[in-house]
Amino acid sequence: MLAYILSVILVFSFSCTQLYAVEVVVNKSVTTHKNNAEDIRAIFTLKKRVWADGKTIQVYTLADDNPVHVSFVKHVLRMLPYHIRRIWDRMTFSGMGNPPIELNSEQEMIQRISSTPDSIGYLTVTPKSDDIHALNYQ
Repeated sequence: MLAYILSVILVFSFSCTQLYAVEVVVNKSVTTHKNNAEDIRAIFTLKKRVWADGKTIQVYTLADDNPVHVSFVKHVLRMLPYHIRRIWDRMTFSGMGNPPIELNSEQEMIQRISSTPDSIGYLTVTPKSDDIHALNYQ
């Protein structure tokens, strides 16, 4: 009975989460077009640190409590936000790497990705800009 109640609460909590359509976006310098969902997950969990051409990937994210970030982590990465935070913290505390740079808004994300070669992030809408494009993945 307790398991049933917990499962109902879990389903209800997921259904109450506001969904945001999230697109993975990159700087115009990123020319790779063959990516899949595992590649995106590997980039954001810091397992993949360089593009196919050998250039270092600069990862940008929004704050952990930002609804766009929560939607991205749940629906694109297929993880829970606390899980990816734990991965980033473990990388930082073990000296294995630095977490992604956390930004305050989508507008700041647009500015940073536009001006940083080889960068990646996510937005609710890809801006009409020559400096940023959506990264297609399957």
